[in-house]
Amino acid sequence: MTKTMRAALSLLAVTVALNTGVAVAAGDTARGENIATQGNGAGALACTTCHGPDGKGNAAAGFPDIAGLNADYLSKQLHDYAEGTRKSPIMQPFATALTEDDIQSLSAYYQSLQSPVSAVAYRAPDPANQGEWLALRGDWDNLIPACNQCHGPNGMGVGNSFPALAGQHASYLKGQILAWRNGTRNNDPNHLMKGIADRLSEQQISAITEYYAALPEQLAGQAEEKENR
Repeated sequence: MTKTMRAALSLLAVTVALNTGVAVAAGDTARGENIATQGNGAGALACTTCHGPDGKGNAAAGFPDIAGLNADYLSKQLHDYAEGTRKSPIMQPFATALTEDDIQSLSAYYQSLQSPVSAVAYRAPDPANQGEWLALRGDWDNLIPACNQCHGPNGMGVGNSFPALAGQHASYLKGQILAWRNGTRNNDPNHLMKGIADRLSEQQISAITEYYAALPEQLAGQAEEKENR
């Protein structure tokens, strides 16, 4: 492993460690639910219009699943939309219409919704499953670390910088990787995703996004199979 990659891994480890212990944003979940379903009466429309009544989003329209997302991460994204450091013609006017209390309440509310997947014991990845291999092992020949090194076991998410990937729509995940690659999104810590996105092939992008989208269903099937043995 090169000196550069050792330094990168050390940085990743420190960042993950720092974010693991970040406190949950303090917000009024009841107020957050009211804004999510009815808007805030000051220009921010109901979140459910795009993200659905359960926060699961819409794969065909490119609206992400935000149910169970870490509150601090979601709060940061809303601030970034409002400040223009993350670009979206849909989200920017919505975010700018939110007060700080609105943001904290919405973030707390969506974190309170059911998360898509829970941690399970480690298992060796299947070399024939490219998506699973990238998630668990990465592609070190091309300096691509395993996705789970930052995003946690089964892509559950870690702290306020690394969101949950499991159960997220493949179309949304692919769109974000391409946005990191072409520079239209650059609000990640230390610009880690830009380098990774640049080194991923089109085939790898499809494999990893489809893997995480299907992961909750796959894990549920494995759990059921284990119970029936």
